[in-house]
Parts: sequence; C-alpha cells; structure tokens
Amino acid sequence: MKKKQLILIGVGVLTVAVLYLLPKVVVDNEATGAKMESEATASSSISESHTNELSAKNRIQANQLIATFQTAPILEEKVTAAQVLAGIYKEEGIFDSAAFYWSEASTLLPSDLFIAEEAGKANYDAFSFALDKDKVEALADKTRSFLGRVLEKDPTRLDLKSKIAMTYVSSSNPMQGITLLREILEEDPKNEEGLFNMGILSMQSGQYERAILRFEELVQFHPQNIQGQFYLGVSYFESKEKNKAKAQFELVKNMTEDPMILGSIQGYLDQL
Repeated sequence: MKKKQLILIGVGVLTVAVLYLLPKVVVDNEATGAKMESEATASSSISESHTNELSAKNRIQANQLIATFQTAPILEEKVTAAQVLAGIYKEEGIFDSAAFYWSEASTLLPSDLFIAEEAGKANYDAFSFALDKDKVEALADKTRSFLGRVLEKDPTRLDLKSKIAMTYVSSSNPMQGITLLREILEEDPKNEEGLFNMGILSMQSGQYERAILRFEELVQFHPQNIQGQFYLGVSYFESKEKNKAKAQFELVKNMTEDPMILGSIQGYLDQL
C-alpha cells in the first residue's frame, strides 16, 4: 500500500475513527464509446453486488431503488433514485458505489451544478480510499471533471480547488497539485483545507519540521480541527520534540471521546 494512500485513508477515517486522513492520444471514437459503455456496465455490476454488503433494511430499499433507476421512464425519477442510492452507500461506507450513482445522476442532468459538486465530492471520497492504481487514476479524473464544472462557474470555491489539487498529488504530475495548494494559500493564507493538505504532504515526504509549521498555522486559525491537532502531535513526535508531543496529545485527548482516537494517542504517549 502506498504511503500516500495510507495518509489519505487516515484522513478519511479520522473523522469517525483515528487517522482523516493522511498522455493524450488520438483514439477511435467508436472504440472509446464501447469502452465507456463496458466500464459503465462493470461499475453498475460492482455497485449492485455491493447491495449484499448493506444492512438488511438498506438492502431491501437499495434493490428497489436500483430497479427504479434502471427502468423508470421519467428522467427525474431515475435521478432521484440515483441520489438516494448514493446516500445509502455513503452511509454504510461503500464509497465507490456512492460515487457511481452520483456520477450517473450528473450524467443524466449535466447542467445541474449541485449534482456535479456532489458527484465530485463522492468520487473524491472514493479516490481517498482506493488502493488499485487504475482505480485511483479513474476516480481522480472524475473528481477533477465534476468539480471543475463548478469551479468554472465559481472560481472562489477554494475547498473544491483543494480537492482537485490532492488528486494531482498521486498523478504523474504531483507538482501541479502542490502548485494549486500554494495558489490557494496565497489567496487565503488561513484556508483550512489548504493548510491541512500541505501539512499532510510534508509528513508524506518526511519533512516533519515543515509539517509542524503548517499544522501550527492550521490550529491557530482553526483550533477545532481535530485532524490538524492530532497530526501536529504526530509531527512533534517524529521530530523528537517529546515535551511538545506529549502536551499536544494530552490536548487532543480533551477534545474527543472517540475510543479509537484515544487509543491511538495512548499508543504514542506510551512511547514518550
């Protein structure tokens, strides 16, 4: 598993547990269309198979909604079914299926920017947890495509620009992501996601002193950011600043009652 993916998975999990994380070619249009149709069919099959992972209550509702989505003659009914399905899958942590149905909804109503934004965010969530290289790249592309539509209409959405930046970090051009994050912080030096992501990237590259600076800025402006508070403690720990690490972990202990977060903190404290 890539270190980058471990960090991103950590970033996602910390919200409910411990660690939010942390060439163009000429193609044949007909062949491309067939490939897209094949991929869509495969994604649909994967999503339907995931109904078996749902709770009994949600499984029954999901099966009914899938039938509606596939057979409803009215566009609005299909879109509504897709949106509700996406919500069910997200609720149970099946992010790739949630992304699939939001994407389908946006494909059906491409001019709806609310749906495009939700599709982009859902694909970003799935991207954050994906481990397969091809899947990571595909989800990153979809994230950029959907969120890019929203940014075209509203360039002030730095939160969406930050997500797009992070998709580039795992691409063949990671500096594009770093550049976007720097642009965000130039425009808004207190930007929460920008500071957090720059801190995470500093940790990823082992630059813990730089990570400390980013996370210190983050918690100064956004003291309730548990993720930033936690990773500040980790950065102190990795930088051998034991007293600061201990004080920081004690601070985070008083900010949460989540047993997994507390367990992780205790693991660090036991090493100090």
